[in-house]
Amino acid sequence: MKRSLLALFITLFALALSTSAFANSVSLTFESVHQDHYYFSINGSSSFSTMMCDSFDNRISYGETWTATKSPFLAGIATSLFGPTMALDYKAAGLIYKSMITGSLTTLQAQWAIWGLFSTNAQHSSGFLTYGGAATDATYLTLAQTAPNSAYSGLVLYTPLNGKPGCGPQEFIGYSPVPEPGSLTLLGTGLIGLAGVIRRKFVKA
Repeated sequence: MKRSLLALFITLFALALSTSAFANSVSLTFESVHQDHYYFSINGSSSFSTMMCDSFDNRISYGETWTATKSPFLAGIATSLFGPTMALDYKAAGLIYKSMITGSLTTLQAQWAIWGLFSTNAQHSSGFLTYGGAATDATYLTLAQTAPNSAYSGLVLYTPLNGKPGCGPQEFIGYSPVPEPGSLTLLGTGLIGLAGVIRRKFVKA
């Protein structure tokens, strides 16, 4: 019985390692803003990461550190700052951010459009009008209705722990290259095979 449980445990562990879709807690420190990009240290790293804010009505200050849940973008919507009822807006925000990364939108166009998706205060700000936030939002809300899940590949959502709209640190969208599916599958398959070898060894013992 113990041998079967050990083999089961190793198999489940292997499956967990072969998947990158799990959320985890990270420590974010707001370091600076340069050329309209927010720069953060994640878990004390000296290599800063750039992100884009989606929560206009929340506030952070330079040097502030807080705990956030880091999730693959689509999976993170369920526990996001604004909740799953805003799923279409989140999807539009993700597509806007991707367009900014590829150069189709400027940083300020993308930032004001994303803020406007989640805040009426942002919609009434001069920046939203100056950078065409309403038109951008309308375009990407339409695109989000039919965009495949693959369109959000690599996007990450950083949701502040216990945060609420207008209360607590801001929520951010980031980007992290996705490991090749083949590599993850190979890792998982190898570990599962190892579990089988260990189980057979126990059986022979």
